[in-house]
Amino acid sequence: MPRSRGVDRTLVPVQELHDAPLAPLTTFRLGGPADRLLTATTDAEVIAAVREADDSGTPLLVIGGGSNLVIGDKGFDGTALRIATKGFELSGTALELAAGEVWTDAVARTVAAGLAGIECLAGIPGSAGATPIQNVGAYGQEVSSVITEVVAYDRRTRETVTLPNDACAFSYRHSRFKAEPDRFVVLRVRFALEDAGGQSAPLRYPETARAMGVEQGDRVPAASASETVLRLRAGKGMVLDPEDHDTWSAGSFFTNPILDEAEHAAFVARAGERLGADIRPPAFPTGDGRVKTSAAWLIDKAGFTKGYGTGPARISTKHTLALTNRGGATTEDLLALAREVVAGVHEAFGVTLVNEPVTVGVSLQAY
Repeated sequence: MPRSRGVDRTLVPVQELHDAPLAPLTTFRLGGPADRLLTATTDAEVIAAVREADDSGTPLLVIGGGSNLVIGDKGFDGTALRIATKGFELSGTALELAAGEVWTDAVARTVAAGLAGIECLAGIPGSAGATPIQNVGAYGQEVSSVITEVVAYDRRTRETVTLPNDACAFSYRHSRFKAEPDRFVVLRVRFALEDAGGQSAPLRYPETARAMGVEQGDRVPAASASETVLRLRAGKGMVLDPEDHDTWSAGSFFTNPILDEAEHAAFVARAGERLGADIRPPAFPTGDGRVKTSAAWLIDKAGFTKGYGTGPARISTKHTLALTNRGGATTEDLLALAREVVAGVHEAFGVTLVNEPVTVGVSLQAY
């Protein structure tokens, strides 16, 4: 069960702006302004801002690194709270990160310390506090496998609580925090890493192993694994670069669909009818009778290839799973493209794609 303690310290947030642009705080660089923007640099400031909003009945939008956020063109009618807390504490193999820590920097520091467990999560934009919400994962690793506890402010009980891993209800790109978005505000995340003498965790992702010339399950120097993942991500436009519009995105815009037995059989039949009986769509059994398939494959085979689009919002020229702002796009431009892709994939294969980014003031489900 979560452990809790009362919090009665109140501080004024260090920065307050009105009619504040939110687009610069997101990797899409999209969205209208917030009525009020607060920036908090300590846990106490975060809690004070949340309590103030709750006490006054003001809508609250919590922003970390802005890498998984789609904000409507009208902006946010309420208080936006930017969490800019700092804290990197490493004791042996135990790591604690403040929610505002830059994730990519934290990964690099653990690799430099010779620890394994998150080295293949290098290059993922955003803040540490967002990682348990989405159960961030890539290249064969997920944070749920190394998170021990999440410290959060519980808006229902008005207390700071410590949730152990099993209370976080982690699943594929999901968690209790995502399921209850208006309840918890993540403050700190604790991890148990591995001291493998500078070696990585066993490589689980085929592409990484191939790129390194080893077999799945092998260990390699953690620094080499991290560098390889960064190169692979950069080649897909998944490492932030202000000069590269392919990175003006939220990374993967859709999650990989997980299908039950009947859904998967129907999908395979549709794929065969469309592409030929010898076609075998990507299939990754999840161990519970269901099968995960590739959203990128679905998008491409439905006719939405790299660079698709004619307006200011287009599919990345490097990866079909990323929708991008080519400069001058609006959120509605982005959503129009997303809806076109969702509708096209559903028409082609009978599979409904689900967006990974959080939407604010808008909905993708308008197709």
